[in-house]
Amino acid sequence: MEITDLTPAERRVWRAFPLDEGVDFREGADDDPEHGGAWGPERTVRAEVLRALLLGGPTRDGEVAGLKLIGARITGELRLKYGVVEHAVRLRSCHFERTPQLYGARLRVLVLSDSTLPELTAGALHTEGVLRMSRCRTTGPVRLAGAQITGGLFLDGARLGTPDTRCEQPLLQLNNAAIGTDVQAKRLVVHGTIRLNEATVTGQVNLDDSELHAPGGTALHAENLSVGTDLRAMRLRARGRVNLSGARVPRHLSFVHARLSDPGGQALRASSCVIGELWFREAAPIEGDVNLRRSQIDLLHIRPEVWPDRVRIDGLGYRSLAPHLPAEDRLPLLEREKEGYLPASYEQLTTAYRAAGDEAAVRTVQLAKLRRHRRTLPRYARAWGHLQDVTVGYGFRPLRAAGWLFALLLTGTLAFALHHPRPLKSGEAPDFNPVFYTLDLLLPIIGFGQEAAFAPRGWYQWLSYLLIVTGWILATTTAAGVSRSLSRQ
Repeated sequence: MEITDLTPAERRVWRAFPLDEGVDFREGADDDPEHGGAWGPERTVRAEVLRALLLGGPTRDGEVAGLKLIGARITGELRLKYGVVEHAVRLRSCHFERTPQLYGARLRVLVLSDSTLPELTAGALHTEGVLRMSRCRTTGPVRLAGAQITGGLFLDGARLGTPDTRCEQPLLQLNNAAIGTDVQAKRLVVHGTIRLNEATVTGQVNLDDSELHAPGGTALHAENLSVGTDLRAMRLRARGRVNLSGARVPRHLSFVHARLSDPGGQALRASSCVIGELWFREAAPIEGDVNLRRSQIDLLHIRPEVWPDRVRIDGLGYRSLAPHLPAEDRLPLLEREKEGYLPASYEQLTTAYRAAGDEAAVRTVQLAKLRRHRRTLPRYARAWGHLQDVTVGYGFRPLRAAGWLFALLLTGTLAFALHHPRPLKSGEAPDFNPVFYTLDLLLPIIGFGQEAAFAPRGWYQWLSYLLIVTGWILATTTAAGVSRSLSRQ
């Protein structure tokens, strides 16, 4: 392309390119690229001119060429598909009339910050440095599937899609992408789906203060995402499913102050994940189901009121829970399990309390587990379970058995003190002692010689039978509870 074929605006860009000088067409700080379609020829540059510069533009010895354009209206289609560009490409605050075609291109650096585009097609893109799209606005998808970005990806403050238009494709496509450092997307607004399936991010993914709007659909689709450090989503607002199934987040997955909402659907699916710490501190109650099946988490920080009415936590493993709360506050969650009674969930909660050194909570959880299990048994087995529960709390309430024994001992002592049973052999029986006679009836193993020497009559005889039967029941249930407790130890 000859310089004589260029407009005055294009000549400015052509002359600045060899020296990597910037050309700023803005007329004021409040210029909005969203209205750039009305900009005149004095700030209009054809895409074919930019393509000619990037693929074979003039250079000068001793200078590093580069494209640095601000506030321009770019007409036509910027076609760099499979192209190799040796120069930095910086197109800030520009208005693109058509979608840039960068599929498979190899670039040093690409900057599109504050620009407005219909869409961006840049799948399998390779950059040696960063890709900056901070505060960008698009009405259609940003296609970066399979991209190889050596530096970071910046989407802070970007707005993808519009509330009035529903896009059939994910609006941000980063599936199978490899990011050399971080994905910074604070205050990102997306009216559709973000796809991060199989993506690899060496550093962190930051979605703090972002808004994802996909009601009835998937707001964040990040199955098998691999993150080097953290996935931050503090104060995230997500309408639609957040799917992190199979994700690997070695440090923090933070939903602090977040609001997840997918009524009637699955607000959070994080099954088969490996996570260092999962934080829901000060988060709003989750609207929709939560699925954490088979995930492994070192620390789970969540208050009971954040959990929804239905959860799936079978196979969930965690080492510790925060904040530390009484077991009575944590147990209702296990009743919400969609699959019904899961013994492993009670054992996992027991393990967490045992690691915290709270043995009282351990006993409470184990007792709740046996009571929950009782509801699954036949009627005759439930009756025996009720008896064990009432008498000794399945062995976790040993003082309850002592209370029953003391009450029965007091009853028998008073009854037999008022009416001594007759001796079986006059002159050979020992002196009657109502306390030890009652103990003889209650304790099936220990004998004080009183029971065999005296025989009550009438209703006192029935009282003695009651004491004998009750003593055997208490002894049996106590032995069963102690044995169960010892086996757990």
